[in-house]
Amino acid sequence: MKSETALQNEIRLAVGKLKDTRLFRNNVGMINGVQFGLCVGSSDLIGFQSVTVTSEMVGQKIAVFTALEVKTQTGKASEPQTKFLSMVKKFGGIGAVVRSVDDAVELLKIT
Repeated sequence: MKSETALQNEIRLAVGKLKDTRLFRNNVGMINGVQFGLCVGSSDLIGFQSVTVTSEMVGQKIAVFTALEVKTQTGKASEPQTKFLSMVKKFGGIGAVVRSVDDAVELLKIT
């Protein structure tokens, strides 16, 4: 079984081939009392997907915040991770747990 780190790297490479999506590794933690990363519970891969808006903003593009929590087939998202994904979706972003490159690519192709 692949590690989450190996899976994250594969997903970043595959998603990097999609025309309008960019994801970045988001390490979260603390060293010597200094917290790093976006916030506790934030996803492994964060970034944006460019979408074209319809109606009054025809032709303009906006960046939609994207957060992918990468888990192995047996891994489980923690409560803070689940809450972060819910918040992203509540505010109109793309947020999901993905377990494979195919999961990530399919999610980002249809949104």
